[in-house]
Amino acid sequence: MIALMTKIAIGWLAIIFAGVPLYVTMAIAALAFLWFGGIPVELLPQKMAGAVNSFPIVAAPLFILMGNILAKAQITDRIVAFASAAIGWVRGGYAHASILTSIIFAGMVGSAVADAAGSGAIEIRAMTKAGYKPETAAAITASAATIGPIIPPSLPMVIYGVSADVSVGKLFMGGVVPGLLMGVALMAMVVVVANREGMRRETFQGFRVLFRTFLSSSFAIFTPVLILGGMFSGIFTPTEAAAAACLWALFLGFVVYRTLKVSDLLPILINSVETTGIVCILVMTAGAVGWCLSVSRLPQTLTPMIVDTIRDPLVFLLLTNLLLLVVGCFMEALAAMLILIPILVPAAASYGIDQVQFGVMVVLNLIIGTITPPVGVVLFVVTRIADITFETMARAIVPWLIPLLVVLAAITVWPPLTTALPSLLGVGAP
Repeated sequence: MIALMTKIAIGWLAIIFAGVPLYVTMAIAALAFLWFGGIPVELLPQKMAGAVNSFPIVAAPLFILMGNILAKAQITDRIVAFASAAIGWVRGGYAHASILTSIIFAGMVGSAVADAAGSGAIEIRAMTKAGYKPETAAAITASAATIGPIIPPSLPMVIYGVSADVSVGKLFMGGVVPGLLMGVALMAMVVVVANREGMRRETFQGFRVLFRTFLSSSFAIFTPVLILGGMFSGIFTPTEAAAAACLWALFLGFVVYRTLKVSDLLPILINSVETTGIVCILVMTAGAVGWCLSVSRLPQTLTPMIVDTIRDPLVFLLLTNLLLLVVGCFMEALAAMLILIPILVPAAASYGIDQVQFGVMVVLNLIIGTITPPVGVVLFVVTRIADITFETMARAIVPWLIPLLVVLAAITVWPPLTTALPSLLGVGAP
């Protein structure tokens, strides 16, 4: 079975690089394993359905729906206005405001692409008007957008939790401190760049403006409080939190800000269903491939080999970081995660590495991949917004990778950054 799985894996990689959609390649690989392994092919749809037959994964479409509702409700303007009033008066203030906006927005949408697309246009326009180079403004916006999938709610965390059988609640809480550290690290980088390039200070708009913009955005800012507070207190699970957040988003759009119309609901639902469909088909086919790997005992064979070859857990984590960073440059984050989880998670468990720490580390690695060429999807988004070439964007993003890599190194060598908060709060619900 191992020899068969190895041959199929080689052919699988070949058709991936040929440009065939990933979910198609995974379905073909699973079907080939069943066919040539003498296993009834009728098991394939059963295993695919079983991969999404999970209560925690219900959170995925709900968080997608919430993000689409909030984006359509146009609340980003209010958050940007508040962030600018709060911190826009320091040197490099608009850059700081962009990062603060991403931190707040991260607690609503949980997606780097949604963050970049939702607030990017406003942030980049404000920074360029203030004299920032377009590529600098775009790089700051892109790097700040990576906070979105780390601070809960986070779609990649949900997918990782379901695929690796790790508590989604623990993963959510494990991402809070690293997400905030990413914001702090990026702001530190802004300080360096602002002083070097002589960015001007903006005038403080006064406490009245600060208070007014806070009131205008307060209901929106309460969204992450609702999600995290509900999970902290044990009122609801991450899945139930997603449902509550959807209702809250509708309340904001229809009642508080009145920026939503009934006619907007159908496009929102269609967009959410399309995105959910893509996520689900990836999870289903990956689940089938994962079952095939388990039957072939390939992970069980590779794990002892990895442990015997790499005896130090820290060396394993560092090499895993390197592997994921390289993979993230060429493959979409969710797809890479689904492919590598069946191999890497058992190996990490053999070293006694905390699964929450490893999960946050995997997600952060692959999210950094969204802002690295040649296929960084967030780079393409901000490139269009800033109206610059991709080559210019690729050069501009390089310095802004440094603070993110520093945070990645920190959570790799010091597990309490990801494990302390879930343990303190006693979070363990799926």
